[in-house]
Amino acid sequence: MQEAIRNRDFTFRLPTDGLLPGERAMQQTLNQLGETIRQQVNQNEVESWERLTRVLTHEMMNATAPITSISQSMLGRDDVKGTPLEPGIQAICDTSRHLSEFVKTYRKMSELEKPVMADVMLRPLIDDVCKAYPDLTWEVSIPKDIIVRADAGMLRQVLMNLAKNAAEAEAKKIVITPMDENRLYISNDGLPIPAENRQSLFVPFFTTKRSGSGIGLSLSRRMMIQQGGMLDLAEKPLSGCHVGFILTILIS
Repeated sequence: MQEAIRNRDFTFRLPTDGLLPGERAMQQTLNQLGETIRQQVNQNEVESWERLTRVLTHEMMNATAPITSISQSMLGRDDVKGTPLEPGIQAICDTSRHLSEFVKTYRKMSELEKPVMADVMLRPLIDDVCKAYPDLTWEVSIPKDIIVRADAGMLRQVLMNLAKNAAEAEAKKIVITPMDENRLYISNDGLPIPAENRQSLFVPFFTTKRSGSGIGLSLSRRMMIQQGGMLDLAEKPLSGCHVGFILTILIS
């Protein structure tokens, strides 16, 4: 446990089987303490990235807006049209416009609306996500009568993001099964995540994909935190899978 804490790893679980009642209670308390610290650390990290994103997007929009406006204006001038200047100014205009669109995407990190919490039937929601990805084989062992306390739209988006990532990682199947009372394993058989990337997986803008935005998982974690839950990378995926996530959710 001390080694795990030194490495900022609060996913440790001390054994509780085969102990005397007092020893078991102590181990359970330490496990709960570790979970509480882990959630607080993750929430603080998300809030820090959110503040940084807000500042960066504001400054970048302030910088690109006048460039786009001036270059568009110059492209309309008669002394620019058809001259060697036109391609260069057009390139400046296109680049600044693309950069503005890029920044708008990342504004999502700091402009999430507050969740609207309600009782949600979990299995029908998961089934809806399954229909959006028919090329994947879904193995879902969630009882049909489970009700969770969540924002249905946010929870659906989190599941969609995980499915999208799995499909892009060449997965053929996704397995969703209960881990305990309020945690789900969501695993897939796509390409494994390299060990050197695991610590950065939920960092905004981090991606190993050429066309990736690096926002999906960080945004999904923030959505879950806003709902009182959490999204983590599992230390070990389920048997037959290469990647696993743990979705902590409030049971109604």
